[in-house]
Amino acid sequence: MPALNRREFLRLSAAGSAAALFGSGCRRDDSALRGRIHLTYWEKWTGEEGEAIRKVVDDFNRSQDRIYVEYLNMSHIDRKVIIATAGGMGPDIAGVWSHTLSTLADLNALMPLDELMAAEPEGPAWMNRFYPAVAGLMRHRGQVYGLPSMHMVSALFWNKTMFREAGLDPERPPQTLREFDEFNRLLTRKDPHTGRLKQAGFLSSEPNFVNWQYLNWFGGQSWDGEKITIATDPGNLAALQWIRAKTEEVGLQEFRIFASGAAGSSSLSFSSPNNPFYTGKLGMTFYGVWFYSYLRRFAPGLDWGCAPWPEVVPGIRDYTYVESDILVVPRGCRHPEAAWKFLRYVTSANLAARSEAELRGVEKLGWLQRRPSSLRAWSPFLAENHPNPQIEVFRRLSDSPNAARIIPLGIAREYIGENLAMFERVRNLSQKPEDALRYVHGRLSESWATHQRSLRRHGLLA
Repeated sequence: MPALNRREFLRLSAAGSAAALFGSGCRRDDSALRGRIHLTYWEKWTGEEGEAIRKVVDDFNRSQDRIYVEYLNMSHIDRKVIIATAGGMGPDIAGVWSHTLSTLADLNALMPLDELMAAEPEGPAWMNRFYPAVAGLMRHRGQVYGLPSMHMVSALFWNKTMFREAGLDPERPPQTLREFDEFNRLLTRKDPHTGRLKQAGFLSSEPNFVNWQYLNWFGGQSWDGEKITIATDPGNLAALQWIRAKTEEVGLQEFRIFASGAAGSSSLSFSSPNNPFYTGKLGMTFYGVWFYSYLRRFAPGLDWGCAPWPEVVPGIRDYTYVESDILVVPRGCRHPEAAWKFLRYVTSANLAARSEAELRGVEKLGWLQRRPSSLRAWSPFLAENHPNPQIEVFRRLSDSPNAARIIPLGIAREYIGENLAMFERVRNLSQKPEDALRYVHGRLSESWATHQRSLRRHGLLA
């Protein structure tokens, strides 16, 4: 049998994946397809989030009779989009994470949306409807590759009961890093007989899947627009020194025992009922707006509050980390104009809505997922009746000029992996902050140089 070249291998792999997928029992209304353009939409969401987008898809299909969107849930979606698109078997629409956009675009797996957007009355200004920080996530190398379906901004969550017991005002979160450290000290308690850590004010490993937001919080940057700067920016060193100090304050052994017993070592501990914040063992933590859905499920009686991150760099207020679920059109889409109409529907809204029944598109999705709309303008009903009791905090942070994002490079996956490992070594006192930064700096610089050479070789970078 002759050897397969890379393109043929990817084509056959994608075909096999598609065959497995469509043989898995996914159903569609074939009668609704007659005379309509059929689009396939792959989405990563499951559970309540998956049901929410399914309802919006159904709304779109009922709203007109020219296009039918078939919704399919998909795990490991970024990898499958790359393989399927390379093999000519990709979906017409895909829901991915914004941190994967640069990688997908650099691999030529996505269609730019600029020409499709140009047909709108507002032209390129159409993107001005979204919060600036969210709109920025949609761009790569000067082109728009996606639209936000649901964005996320992070904030400080605190346990009001623990604040009261520590003699703190339960309605006043820490405003500065100095206050945060003092509150952490007052909230942290050890058993007087055994010396074991009973509760923590803050746990640097909870959560541990967006560690790079601490670098930005201290004013650090990992990329200056041309080169990797993770080891040369003093803000990054200050952040890691602070992370190390949190472990030293309670002792390495106690930190490890407590973090392990409280499920804090798991990157998915927010989905466990043993999360230390749910069980009243953790006083303060930083999470995204979606954390509210898990609080409702696992700690419905918890008395909690939510506020912007405390100020670290003088004058930098309302710091937050921004990420987004996004809709993209993979390369090879058979009907890009029809796909654009669906993207436009999902990311628009009925701004005159005065009841739940009148919500459309992104506002209906935000209502069902208890997350903010990515549009700067909200309907009266959503603004006044949003199911998330702290939505105004997240709406304020969504419009913050100090919203930080992951580096917009095609090596984002490597950046995430290196950061996770670096923070783990520092918080476990196995590597000094300056050594950890130098090590990661070298590895990321090498990855970035290799990536640039690949882009130049394929004519994607001058």
